[in-house]
Amino acid sequence: MRNPLPLIVFCLLPLCLNACGEVATLPEQAGYGPHPTLPPPNPTLIPTVNIASAQGWPDGAKPTAAAGLTVSAFASGLDHPRWLYVLPNGDVLVAETNAPPKPDDSKGLRGIFMKFFMKRAGAETPSANRITLLRGLNADGSAQTRTTFLTGLYSPFGMVLVGNDLYIANTDAVVKFPYHTGDTQITAPGVKIVDLPAGTINHHWTKDITASRDGSRLYVSVGSNSNAGENGIDKEEGRAAIWEIDPASGAHRIFASGLRNANGLSWQPQSGALWASVNERDEIGSDLVPDYMTSVKEGAFYGWPYSYYGGHVDERVKPQRPDLVAKAVVPDYALGAHTASLGLTFYSGNLLGQHYAGGAFVGQHGSWNREPRSGYKVIFVPFSDGRPNGNPEDILTGFVSKDGKAFGRPVGVAVDKAGALLVADDVGNVVWRVTPAAN
Repeated sequence: MRNPLPLIVFCLLPLCLNACGEVATLPEQAGYGPHPTLPPPNPTLIPTVNIASAQGWPDGAKPTAAAGLTVSAFASGLDHPRWLYVLPNGDVLVAETNAPPKPDDSKGLRGIFMKFFMKRAGAETPSANRITLLRGLNADGSAQTRTTFLTGLYSPFGMVLVGNDLYIANTDAVVKFPYHTGDTQITAPGVKIVDLPAGTINHHWTKDITASRDGSRLYVSVGSNSNAGENGIDKEEGRAAIWEIDPASGAHRIFASGLRNANGLSWQPQSGALWASVNERDEIGSDLVPDYMTSVKEGAFYGWPYSYYGGHVDERVKPQRPDLVAKAVVPDYALGAHTASLGLTFYSGNLLGQHYAGGAFVGQHGSWNREPRSGYKVIFVPFSDGRPNGNPEDILTGFVSKDGKAFGRPVGVAVDKAGALLVADDVGNVVWRVTPAAN
């Protein structure tokens, strides 16, 4: 008898595409702020799947900027640009990257579903494994030069410079390269500092990195190896955490844990605290669970997988750990359910105006597990005295067409030397540059 699985998948796909009838009962804004609304879980037999399929930008099209701002293409024709880093001399590094092979991630029928939908979302393209350098500024807002800066990497993501040492967070290791101001290419071999959890599952593959102000410590985010522990807690060793690493010896420890998929490691300029954007769990309803950004407290546990937002227990996880739930820290600021908030940077420039000083720009890659969709935009959260103080503001929108196609999907955000906001768009293959609009 012929294998019936492809036929079963074919028959079930329309059910998934129609989201199985599960829809949000709350507006998207209910999942934002220091006290988001958290309704009861609403799991379904087949998960809600409502993803904007990747299309790319039509000629001449671009996102819509907020009032008082304008946006232009700083660089286009890139290969899945995900993350950004601005060097002290103003050069901009772009990680052109995607997931590594993950043969054991979501096997079986669920795996077939997820691979199909991730391909529609533009997330299944091979990784370029490259970092590109952008330099200078033309009159139209584009970079003057583009050079291949570093190759031979393995799904690189986070980047940070400490003195003359450039640290790259590959998906499986932190690697150090020599750098000198003005370099447009690095050909020297990298030196491995420490291995990072990876392997054949490697569910959340992105690893972000930053350094302490004095450069004596590195901080690396390591995402979970599952949605909510379904692959077994033994597969989560060292994951769902932020590591603190001694770059001189490679010695490391868990700085904070229970963070399902942290990215956007950034230092808040007023308080000096380390912050991160965190993607929360899926498949318990369109209104749950809000992603968030939070200050990262040393030694703190933030709930994953046993609970969310403090003591809200996830009944799917077995065995339970009430001892850990009891000490779970409530995050500082919710960023909307399923928005896939990845990029986070604090504004310390002057170009965009005082209103943005000290506040956070967040790149929201966009939902797959919510009806209606959420995210697919860049937002700004005002801060006062080092803490969030106000409602989120849309900065860049228009990434999804009226018929549900994704022109682009914002990921990493950074502030260039002039004070403009840069946004990596991995479906549009563009780095956008946001500046004040002309009077």
